[in-house]
Amino acid sequence: MSYLLRVTIDDRPGSLGQLAVALGAVRADILSLEVIERGSDWAVDDIVVTLPIGALPDTLITAATQAGAHVDSVRPYAGVLDTHRELELVDHVATSRGDRLQTLVNDAPAVLRASWATVVSRADSGAAITVCGSSGTPETPLVAADWLPLSAARTIDPHDAGIPQAWRDADTRLVAAPLDGTNRAVLLGRVGGPDFRPSEVARLGYLIGIIGSIGEGSG
Repeated sequence: MSYLLRVTIDDRPGSLGQLAVALGAVRADILSLEVIERGSDWAVDDIVVTLPIGALPDTLITAATQAGAHVDSVRPYAGVLDTHRELELVDHVATSRGDRLQTLVNDAPAVLRASWATVVSRADSGAAITVCGSSGTPETPLVAADWLPLSAARTIDPHDAGIPQAWRDADTRLVAAPLDGTNRAVLLGRVGGPDFRPSEVARLGYLIGIIGSIGEGSG
């Protein structure tokens, strides 16, 4: 089974090698590694690994911790490995022969490793309207969207008014980006964390800015 391991490690020579050796010791096979964010002396990495049948994901946490890494999260991973996910998302939306917004929310979770994505709008009353959503979108709908309109991509506090209690109970982290300068936004949820890093928020804003210029409707 494949897992997505998000870790924070010291950004120094040898630290990544140490982590790789520790993961190998528990028979984890590293499939891909992506640097999500980097500071002056640290880095946040997403590592996709596979474990043998019957092996527990807790072994990943133990191995990474022993190698000096801080484990932010371990989640089952069923996405397609692709180093050019962002470009493919833009191309897929641009060439879509159907509803481009639906195509966007269908593909966006894999790009930003979220659990689900929706397009939401805000009525004059402040009520939230779900325009479309991906698979995995919570059955309990968003009640209000007082955070709309947005001027830039940002995380959304799950304790804001209008966020359903069921979303909070599932420990869902939220991020949104404005869509084409209106009272609409693309909202992504990551169930169980980890938090969306500032670099991920910026990436979402950049992508939605490009996609918003493409327009809607049929391709």
